[in-house]
Amino acid sequence: MPCNKPKRTPGHATKSHVVKACEGGKEKIVRFGQQGVEGAGKNPKSEKDKARKKSYYARHNAQDSNPDKMSARYWSHKVKWIIISGILSSELLATCLSHGGIMLT
Repeated sequence: MPCNKPKRTPGHATKSHVVKACEGGKEKIVRFGQQGVEGAGKNPKSEKDKARKKSYYARHNAQDSNPDKMSARYWSHKVKWIIISGILSSELLATCLSHGGIMLT
């Protein structure tokens, strides 16, 4: 499995993603995300989804400007919730730019 490349795990009983986190010569398998949950993360539209995202960030100390790359919290924010401390993830930005650009509102 390549380092720092998260992938979905549809066959796992509880976790939706797995990644081999590599940093400073250390490697760790990290499983994260609730299986079967969709919506709210990338672009919440309803008030319920907006409240869900706000609650998630409050529970997971999202204001930390330097999350540990070896933690499930880091990968969950990056992959499932897209924003890490107010900065658009590089993975999303690269995807958007390859499809002709993005528009932030």
